[in-house]
This record gives sequence, structure tokens and C-alpha cells, in this order.
Amino acid sequence: MPYTAGLVAAGALLALSPLAVSLPLSRELIFNVFLPPLIFEAALQLEWKRFRRELPLTVVLAFAGVGIAAGVVAAGMHWLAGWSWLGAAFFGVLIAATDPVSVIAAFKELHVEKRLGMIVESESLLNDGVAAVGFALLLAVAEDQNLQPMHVAGTFAWTVFGGVLVGAAVAGAILLLAGRTTDHLVEITLTTVAAWGSFLAAEHLGASGVFAALAAGMLVGNLGFMGSISDTGRPHVLGFWEYAAFLVNSCLFILVGAHEAHQPLALFSSALLAAIILTLVGRAGAVYSICAIFTSTQLRVSSRYQHVIMWSGLRGAVGLALALAVPSNVAERGEIVVVTFGVVAFSIFVQGLTMPPLLRRWRLCAAKQEGEAQ
Repeated sequence: MPYTAGLVAAGALLALSPLAVSLPLSRELIFNVFLPPLIFEAALQLEWKRFRRELPLTVVLAFAGVGIAAGVVAAGMHWLAGWSWLGAAFFGVLIAATDPVSVIAAFKELHVEKRLGMIVESESLLNDGVAAVGFALLLAVAEDQNLQPMHVAGTFAWTVFGGVLVGAAVAGAILLLAGRTTDHLVEITLTTVAAWGSFLAAEHLGASGVFAALAAGMLVGNLGFMGSISDTGRPHVLGFWEYAAFLVNSCLFILVGAHEAHQPLALFSSALLAAIILTLVGRAGAVYSICAIFTSTQLRVSSRYQHVIMWSGLRGAVGLALALAVPSNVAERGEIVVVTFGVVAFSIFVQGLTMPPLLRRWRLCAAKQEGEAQ
């Protein structure tokens, strides 16, 4: 069993026990506390050469894929569940953000082919940022701001590229300081400042904290270990961030399980069923249609890879954070929160638990050749 599924189940059992302690789960907690270390640690492990090689594919999967998946879900929830277009659009955008934490854990345990792991993880990091940007634009619509096309384009560009610039600037400054010490405790502290500092600075400036933490993590992971961070400090830094990500994930999924236990899912069973089906259809439409574009290129994706990419699109922290941030003037806000928890639970327990046997069935484990073009 992937440990994330076990943690969610444990959280639900704890919430139903007499000794349960009620802890808040808010957008601020997820975004400002849990998300920066998760994004930073994942980016820290990404090798720039592999990331750059797959970037055309992952960028299209993230940007166009979020648009396709969100459109399918929004239209379906409007026509099938009777939601307003605004409420359906909010749900479509937030549920398009994938969080394949448990899948990546299974990938590492089963030694899945490296190209597949790179595509799934980097696409997830990028589409988290894209979903957050789309959500911010919908917030402006909900607040009755008169958005002009040029203003929307400018806002989108600053949110994405501004986030990358802020993350690179913060990480660059941190690496200059790190180069003046060989104390591994100071180096760990500086990378911690880079993770939260880049995220919070970007959010303060109206840019994307997700893209900022992604840029900072990649800069530290690919340039920092070339001299700024000492050779003796490197294993300490990597070990710290591996444990930090595990600890944060553990706390987050236990909280998710605790809140899942108190969600009145039965009240919205039809909407939840529709949402689960539409989420899978939207993800499939995005993955298969986009991968078809790259069929005749060097970035061609095999059918087995496509099936894994589609099924590994679990929902998690970002979707929950955005659901909790839906403004109160959206009529379906309560339903959106409940249905989002339901979709997250389905993805963790159904998709997450079935991924390891599917990987074995499709013989994608323990590949000998790296970088194989599928």
C-alpha cells in the first residue's frame, strides 16, 4: 500500500476515535506551510538535462492539458450537476491540478523507467502552477473586475514568468551566501530560506509561488551542488529535504484523512459521481490528445506511458487548497469543497492503490536503459 493511502485512512480513523483532536485545514496552511517544501524538494531532485529534454511535452501537457481537463469538467458539472458556470469553472480549474505523490513513491520503490517518472513528476509540478494561475483569474471574475484580454494576458505572463524570476533571484542570492560557508547546518538553513522565501515573496508580488519554488529548487539542485554548496554538505542537504518532504506529506495526508471523515459525501453523491467520471474523462482527453501531437517527434510517448500518465493524475494538496479558497459568493462553494474531498479520496484509494500492479502488468519496472525514447 502506498504510504499516502495508509496515512489518509489513519487520519480518518483518528478523526472518528474518541481521542480525536480537531485541527484546521485551510488554504493558507496548505499553500504557505505545506506546499513550499513539497515543490522545492521535488524540484531539487530534477536533473536539468532530462527536464529540458522533456520540456516541450510537459509544458503542453501542463498548460493545454489543464485547459482541456478544466473545460471538460466545467461543462460537465454545469450540464449534469446543474452548477452555475462560475462554480463549475472554479471546480474544473482546481481539480485539474494533479498531485502524484503516492504514485512517485511507487515509481521509486519499483524502479520505474526514468523517463516516465520525469514526465509524470515535472508535468505535475508545472500544472499545479497553471491551475493556481487560472484560479487567480477566476477570482478576479468573481470579484466583478472588468478584465480585458490584454490585461488577462499580462497578468498570466507576470504570474508565470514573474514567479520564475523571483524564484531564480532568491535562489541566486542564497547560493552566493552558501558559497561563503562549509557548515552543513548553515547550508540547510539557507536552502530552507530559499524554499519558503521564494514562494512567499512571489505570492506577495502577485506572481506564482509554485513556479517560484520550482525555479528555486531547480537552481539549487543543479547549480548549487556545483560549488556553492560544499561536497560534504550535499548529502546533509539532500537528506534533510527528503525527510522534510516525507514529514510534510505525512502531516498533510493525515489531516486530509481527518477531514475526509467528516465530509457529508452522501448529500452530494450524484454530483460526486459525475465529478469523478468527468475528472477521469478530462484527464484522458488531455493526455491522449496532446500525446498524439508528439507521435512523429523524438518526444513520442508510447501507449503504455500514456496510460500511466493518465491514471497517475491523482488529486491532492493544491486542489484542496484552491477548493477551500473558493469565495463565498460562489453559490456552489460548499458542494465544491465536499466534492473535491471526494475526488481526492477516490484518486488516492483507487488510482493510487491500483498503480503498482498496473506498472508490473505493463512491465515498466526496473528498466536497464535510461532515457529510452518511447
